[in-house]
This record gives sequence, structure tokens and C-alpha cells, in this order.
Amino acid sequence: MKVARFDPSRELIVVDAQVWGPGGREKRTLALALDTASSETVIMPEIIDELGYSPRDGEQITSVRAAIGKEQGYTLRVARFASLGFAVPDFRIHVFDLATGWGIDGLVGLSFLRQFNYQVRSAEGRILVERTAT
Repeated sequence: MKVARFDPSRELIVVDAQVWGPGGREKRTLALALDTASSETVIMPEIIDELGYSPRDGEQITSVRAAIGKEQGYTLRVARFASLGFAVPDFRIHVFDLATGWGIDGLVGLSFLRQFNYQVRSAEGRILVERTAT
């Protein structure tokens, strides 16, 4: 079992994550909100662009209904994605803009989380994580 830590005084559960650029050459560390209500793992477009990906690398154009209206984005496979102590190669993310002001680069959603059993210990600022048998 692995332990991921977060600051329990923040309004959101924010965890570290890493995403690799095309070919796995460049890596970026991110601050992502843990979001069990999000079906997809989301990363902001400017980060994906800086790593060398483009919308032309995307698999599908998508739209998401948010409180501020309908947001357009796309899905994309990144060379590698890691968070909560585990890494996944060739991982599909959803690229679109999120509301600003929270100090996050995106969301860790169920597309990543469903591979694990996890327990959020909010008062302690810890998430206990273990990979499920496949």
C-alpha cells in the first residue's frame, strides 16, 4: 500500500501528479484535485501544449457541461501519467479549461482512480492507495 499526502487545510484535496510529453522525453509535475465525481482525468490545455502535444494528436473532440456553460475540449493519450504513487503508460486524459482561482492544473478522475482501492483520510491529509488485481 502506498500513501499520498495532501494539505488538509485546503478547500480541495490536491495531490501531486506527473505527465510526460511525446516520447517520454519531458516531464511536468502538476497539482491536481482528486475528484471522484469526474469520470475523466483532466489537464489544462496550456500544460499539454507546453509538453509538445497538440489538438491534432487528440483522439476525439468532446464537450463538457459545466456551471459556466458548455466547454469544448478533446481526449488525448499521453506517454505516461503518474499520481498517488502509481504510473500508467499510454494514458488517456481529457484536455479542457477549468475554472481558475483554485491553484490546480486539472483533476484526477475515475479514469485513473478506478484502477485502485483508496481511502481518503481527510483529517490526516493522507490517501491510502493500493492497486487492484487485474
